[in-house]
Amino acid sequence: MIELREASLIYQDHEKEIRACDSIDLQLHEREFMGILGPSGSGKSSLLYLMSGLKQPTSGQILVEGRALDGLSDADKASIRLHSFGFVFQYPYLLGYLSALENVTLARPGEDRFEESVHLLTALGLGPKLHRFPHELSGGERQRVCVARALLGSPKVIFADEPTASLDHANGVQVVELLNEHRGHGALVMVTHDPTMLANADRILHLSEGQIEEQRRTQPVS
Repeated sequence: MIELREASLIYQDHEKEIRACDSIDLQLHEREFMGILGPSGSGKSSLLYLMSGLKQPTSGQILVEGRALDGLSDADKASIRLHSFGFVFQYPYLLGYLSALENVTLARPGEDRFEESVHLLTALGLGPKLHRFPHELSGGERQRVCVARALLGSPKVIFADEPTASLDHANGVQVVELLNEHRGHGALVMVTHDPTMLANADRILHLSEGQIEEQRRTQPVS
C-alpha cells in the first residue's frame, strides 16, 4: 500500500543537523494495523508525516500504491490525502462554528456523505449529539467526532498521531477500539507513547533517533 525507500527527513537547527528519520525502508500492507512506539524526539510523528505525504522526504522515496509521490503534482498529492487517507491527531481539531455532523461531512467536500456521517457518529455513540457544537462536547466526544471524520468515505489508510494523549485511559482505549473496529478494509497507522493501546496491532515499530530499532510482527496480516 505504502512503501518507503531509504526515506530521510532532515532538519537544520542552527548549525546542528537533526535526522528526524534516517534512511528508513518500510512497507505498509493493506488492512494492516501498524503501531509506532518510541521516546519523545525519536521520529515517530515524522515517520507518520512521511508515510502520509504531509512531509516531503529530504532524500529517498515514498510510494503510494506503486506511485512515487515526488513524481506527482501538489494537486495530485492533495487528492490522495483527501480521498485515500484519513487523519486523527492528538488534539481534536474541529471548527467551533460547525456542529459535530457538519464537521464530519466537511471532510469529503463535493460528495453527498450525509447519511454515512450520521451512521458513523451514531455507531460511535454520538447519535443524540449530532447537532451539538464542539464546546458542548467532552474531550472524548470531540475525539470521536474526529474519528468519524477520519473514517468517512472508507479511506485506504487512517493515520493517527497520538490520538489518545489528551484523553484518560478509558476514553483512549475506546477511541483506539473504535478506530480499529470501524476502519473496514483500510490500514491503520498509529503513533503512541502507550504500548497498551497497541494490543490489537499487527506490527509494532520501535523508533530511536530516527531509525527503526525493532520491528515486531504480532499478528499475521490477512
